Amino acid sequence: MALGLGRRKTGKDLSIIIVGCGKVGKTLVERLEREGHDVTIIDKNPEKITRIMNNYDVMGIVGNGADYNVLMEAGVDQADVLIAVTGSDELNLLCCVVGDRFGNCDVIARVRMPDYSDETNYLKEKLELAMIINPERETAASISRILYMPTALEVESFAGGTAELVRLKLPSGNILEGKRIAELSRELTGAVLICAVERDGEIHIPGGNFRFEKGDVISFISPMKESKKFLNRLGFQTRQVKDCIVVGGGRTSFYLGRMLDEMCISVKIVERNLERCEELSTLLPNAVIINGNESDEDLLKEIGIEHTDSFVALTGIDEENILLTLYAQSVSEAKVITKINRITFHEVIDSLDLGSVIFQKYNTTEKIVAFIRAKKASMNSNIETMHHLFDDRVEAIEFKIEHESRVTNKTLTDLQIKDHVLITCINRDGKILIPGGSDELRVGDSVIIVTTHLGFSDIQDILK
Repeated sequence: MALGLGRRKTGKDLSIIIVGCGKVGKTLVERLEREGHDVTIIDKNPEKITRIMNNYDVMGIVGNGADYNVLMEAGVDQADVLIAVTGSDELNLLCCVVGDRFGNCDVIARVRMPDYSDETNYLKEKLELAMIINPERETAASISRILYMPTALEVESFAGGTAELVRLKLPSGNILEGKRIAELSRELTGAVLICAVERDGEIHIPGGNFRFEKGDVISFISPMKESKKFLNRLGFQTRQVKDCIVVGGGRTSFYLGRMLDEMCISVKIVERNLERCEELSTLLPNAVIINGNESDEDLLKEIGIEHTDSFVALTGIDEENILLTLYAQSVSEAKVITKINRITFHEVIDSLDLGSVIFQKYNTTEKIVAFIRAKKASMNSNIETMHHLFDDRVEAIEFKIEHESRVTNKTLTDLQIKDHVLITCINRDGKILIPGGSDELRVGDSVIIVTTHLGFSDIQDILK
């Protein structure tokens, strides 16, 4: 029997059911409730339900999310979206099957096991899923993009991979230091747009008079082939790494090892569980799998940490990942990447030299939040991709323009665009354009905007 806690709300944007109150479930609750949706959570653990309800305005039900009676009590017959993010792939899929059978809602499942990873399209089609999310594979993809361009702190993909948003920190003595954006015509060459800068904790959407200082964290967008050229002109090394040491042999390490092998990057994975090492040796025949304590300093030196091009900390313990990264920084010049699962002390993390920091729970939620926003939007546009930057203070959103509206067939100069909104990129028939004031938005375009406003769901939201 399910135990219902709380009262259903009314007058919200969408009715959303979330099954599973782990890290991802809690993060989804935080973001979706903040955006004004009617959220109901389901979990077998009453303590988890109570903790979330004490902090967020949601309805909670204690029970099995695959049970018909539980889902009906949660209002699946009137819900717009059901999201299953429990720790079990099979339970998530079953929740979605039951939800789709007895409700009229879009269903989203988190599916993590490698056994299912190559069957995503089949499962999605046969089970009529709106989306399948694999957090470990998403995290591995983020890491592989950074190792392809190790100068960057973060690399995000837009427009089907034809455009990139790159984040980097400006070192002392760089040629950008002291220059205004308007003075960068040679470096930018019309194919790169600097869209956001963080300085001393403050976010700037920079104009032509913005002057760079050392320590600025800069985000720029460009066609994929132009990113490395731009970084080369700024004096950054842009070659992809040749080798990588990965500590921790979980699912993320498996997906990353497979991706790096395709990039011809040699991989060593350190894992203390012998049985898991044997599994990885079979799954990743081209990787070197080392059975041992990943925190053993002598072992790390023996396998070459002092000379490796890159080091990725992927254990299941945040504190261990942080210490391992700091150690790698102290004994090598490797590009370091740190996975964080639970720790939320962003200011403390930012004060440490951890290289690129990957928050896995956010990799999972980005696509789901983008889907939710697209569902509530008008028919004029649709959200294709969305990424949060600078601790969720900036959003980069890719809109597909489906129909004519107030933003189409007018020059950008003639549009009354809100402050702190920048139209950074237009994908028109596969060609990436960095727009100027005389350019127009057209039906069929994909448009990438960067803004400090949070919650845009339609391209017309950019207008005053």
